[in-house]
Amino acid sequence: MKFYIILLLIIVSMFSCNKEDLLGNDSSQIDSLQVDSSQIDSLQVDSSHDTLLIGHPRILLLEGEEEQIKDMYNSEDTWKRMHDAIIAQSDMFLGEDGLEKVLVGFRMLDVSRKAFERIFYLSYSYRMTGESKYLEQADKEIYAVSTFPDWNPQHFLDVGEMTMAVAIGYDWLYDDLSEETREAAKEAIVEKGLRPSEDSNYNGWLNSNTNWNQVCNAGLTFGALAIKEDYPDLADSIIDRAFTKISWLMESYDPDGAYPEGYSYWGYGTTFNVLFLSAVEKALGDDRGLVTSNPAFMKTGDFIKNMITPTVNPFNYSDGGNGVIVNPAMFWFAQKTNTPSVLWSEKQFLEPKNFASITSERYLPAIMIWGKDIKFSDITEPAEKLWKGQGKNPVAFMRSSWSDNNAVFMGFKTGSPNNEHGHMDVGSFVMEANDVRWAKDLGTQDYNSLESLGMHIWDMSQESDRWKVFRLNNFSHNVLTVNNQKQIVDGYAKIDRSSDDDNFMFAISDLSSIYDGQLTKEIRGVGLKNSKYTIVRDEFETLDETTTIRWQMVTSADVQLWDRSASLTDPDAGEILHLLVDGPDNIEMKIWSTNSANINVHDYDSENKGTTIVGFECEIPANTKDFFEVLMVPSGVKASFSGLTLDEW
Repeated sequence: MKFYIILLLIIVSMFSCNKEDLLGNDSSQIDSLQVDSSQIDSLQVDSSHDTLLIGHPRILLLEGEEEQIKDMYNSEDTWKRMHDAIIAQSDMFLGEDGLEKVLVGFRMLDVSRKAFERIFYLSYSYRMTGESKYLEQADKEIYAVSTFPDWNPQHFLDVGEMTMAVAIGYDWLYDDLSEETREAAKEAIVEKGLRPSEDSNYNGWLNSNTNWNQVCNAGLTFGALAIKEDYPDLADSIIDRAFTKISWLMESYDPDGAYPEGYSYWGYGTTFNVLFLSAVEKALGDDRGLVTSNPAFMKTGDFIKNMITPTVNPFNYSDGGNGVIVNPAMFWFAQKTNTPSVLWSEKQFLEPKNFASITSERYLPAIMIWGKDIKFSDITEPAEKLWKGQGKNPVAFMRSSWSDNNAVFMGFKTGSPNNEHGHMDVGSFVMEANDVRWAKDLGTQDYNSLESLGMHIWDMSQESDRWKVFRLNNFSHNVLTVNNQKQIVDGYAKIDRSSDDDNFMFAISDLSSIYDGQLTKEIRGVGLKNSKYTIVRDEFETLDETTTIRWQMVTSADVQLWDRSASLTDPDAGEILHLLVDGPDNIEMKIWSTNSANINVHDYDSENKGTTIVGFECEIPANTKDFFEVLMVPSGVKASFSGLTLDEW
């Protein structure tokens, strides 16, 4: 076994970042950047406790720690099946040609992610088995991408992921790589990864309060840690900068751990944030206080645990995707906070006998590092059934049960459209019962399908092209629409009041600023009554003009309208849900298409097969206070309108 020589480096005890380092060029290719640079300038991250671990490997998994993983999977069948799945996926890469640089639009991200997956899996498999076939294929993959002319700095996520991928292979396989590949990788990390990040033409992401910050800084830090002994000054500057920028970004989780960009981007940004923390803790011996100084970040595991619904889907608001998969980073949170119950929603992904379906997750091998101290018998059912998180995009989730797939679930989103990956979905909800998602979110649209048409979808202003897209504006969400107008981009709403009482769980939000100039007031409450059915109540006041208000809900069910009610039948399960409506006498029940028959759907919009919109419209006189109350009642359940105002909830 190799012995390490520990060299104590006395680094500058305190540092503050230089303003010139923070002012990169904005770019339409980067998700909207919203930053007060004075906030970042004021941050100081203590580097006095850093001690670089000399020798390789020093990133994530040190020499000898393979034995801990072997002990883990030899004593727990689930971990053995996970290990075997990673090895089997590595076998799939054997004999593949090295990757080539291919752009989709202006992105090379698919190639970077394939490189990440191949190099991480193959490096893990070689370290765990010692079989040369994995080393030889990894050597080929590392050399191929290291000899690309560049790593596409115009879209710096590509660089961030590729730098991390090559750094893992370079560090983990250092002694056994061919000299040609080792030298090519080192040069590529420096010249195609680290140095371009100092170019103001490419580093607008330094000021980003999105996943770009986490992904790019984490990837570059891996690169800097890998080559630190050869380029100490460059590496230190990259690492110090990353600590400062990531420290600021981690404040986005305040105060409760709700990640502004939703489920899918949590899986992206937060995972890279955790990779960063895990790597510096191993290689430098210290995270410079980032974990202890960011308690909201350490709560974010509860956010994701609650985001996964009884049908095993995410609440996919904003640009969130529709699929779920195991999140390795959740095992880091469980380990760090010593709360195995945070893994309750993840546990179900580890129950199948075959894990082949989840090996598309490129950072899956990290689960073997972060999960090594987790016993599945310690993952107990959570106690709370309502969770709320304030912040940039406040949310509330309520459910009747954690262990019953037929449980009733209601998710409620507030916030603002003017958020990273935002939609005009403020006040929207999803609802499930009897293993069916009745009220749904269509999700996002492929970015390239819109960018290729010249649409400026990262402009978040009120008249932006972004809000012309059906899936992104309010015409496709479970919200009120007033006089066929769009929600106000600069509005904001929080969770004003909530209750976790099992007899009536609810959350209430004043949405008035989202309808500024359209209504005098709009307050929405959503609730779960007696763990049996859900309620959505809107209380509003019109301006001095007659106003048409639409209440709508997207569904995949077959819909039949009645007088002030509707019956929804799931075409697969045959389950039935009843919509019961209370409010003004002139409510008119309606169905709207989610495709070309809808006047708000255009040629550039995605198809929304198998979905429809159910709801009603109502003309309200000027200067009138009124309400809508909608019950969503599973078949066979008795329900009644509350007869209560939101103040009385």
